Amino acid sequence: MLVLGVSAGVAGARAMLTHSDQPHLPPIDRCRVPRRTGGGIEEGVFEAIRLMRGSAEQRDEFITGIAVTCRCSAHADAIRGTAGRNRLTLIDEPVAQLRYLRFTGKLPSEGSILLYDLGASGLTLTQIDCRTDAILASKRSTVLGGDGHDALLRWLLVRGGVTVDLATSRRYKEALATDRVITVCDPINGHRAVITRSDFADLVAAGIHHSASFVRQMIDETGVHPTAMALLGGCTRNKSIRDELEQQLDLPQIYDPEPEFVSTRGAVLLAAERPSARRVRSVRFNPVPAFRGEDTPSRRKLVAAIAVTATLGGTIAGALAMNHEGEHTDGKPPTVEVVGPPKH
Repeated sequence: MLVLGVSAGVAGARAMLTHSDQPHLPPIDRCRVPRRTGGGIEEGVFEAIRLMRGSAEQRDEFITGIAVTCRCSAHADAIRGTAGRNRLTLIDEPVAQLRYLRFTGKLPSEGSILLYDLGASGLTLTQIDCRTDAILASKRSTVLGGDGHDALLRWLLVRGGVTVDLATSRRYKEALATDRVITVCDPINGHRAVITRSDFADLVAAGIHHSASFVRQMIDETGVHPTAMALLGGCTRNKSIRDELEQQLDLPQIYDPEPEFVSTRGAVLLAAERPSARRVRSVRFNPVPAFRGEDTPSRRKLVAAIAVTATLGGTIAGALAMNHEGEHTDGKPPTVEVVGPPKH
């Protein structure tokens, strides 16, 4: 039976059309619909559904189930409110991610797992009990993400006399996930710059260090040490990021070759299993933290974490400003003042 899985995010929607028993294989068709500036999250979802329905019609086949993953209730409400005659199942994103990891045999049978989802717009951490699928804790930070990485890479290229647009810099960033060295050419003045994977690793190191502190803070709050950490989101394709996280955190890593499609593949599985026009949520509860003695995070540590967050957020926010206010060529990362911790 032909089913459609869609993952909705701040940056847009991804969709995968495939047979219900083949979510791990190359799909029949798939697409990515970027979010329109000023547009709602639902626009990309229904455009992706329209494109995949057209693909199914060309094959003279019918889609029997559609599931859409959502990160939060606001996104789910926006999609539900404009669904019209579209019958679909709305899935909390961690539910879909867990379902696919369990399907592939990568999910531990006991203990908890930490989902480290580093996408275009930010980092989402979710710690889940593997036996009950209950969410122990969830945090989100927009201090780092793929958009910030793109902006920092553009800043580095400008220092070398090379100016490219955002889409081009993103392609170069993605190329560094597989290539150790790339050569970038300015399309106007012909200047060239050589960027290595190590250069990129140095560029994003502060953000990855921040995220490791974010992980430790969550573990301190739950009092439960994860059995493993699943690396999700397109940013984790880059091996230097995975290696840095491995050095920073003493956690076994679970990694899918296409981490940005884990949610979508999980939606495919759930589209075949769940009736349409409902929302599938995970069980949420707040365990009593098992803080004892020196294991309790001190006020000093929390203040230090806030300070690091503010500094890093200022650097990335300034780099992102390059896309709207011209290029910086003074050799220093642009900075702005940021006050307070990230909002989750």
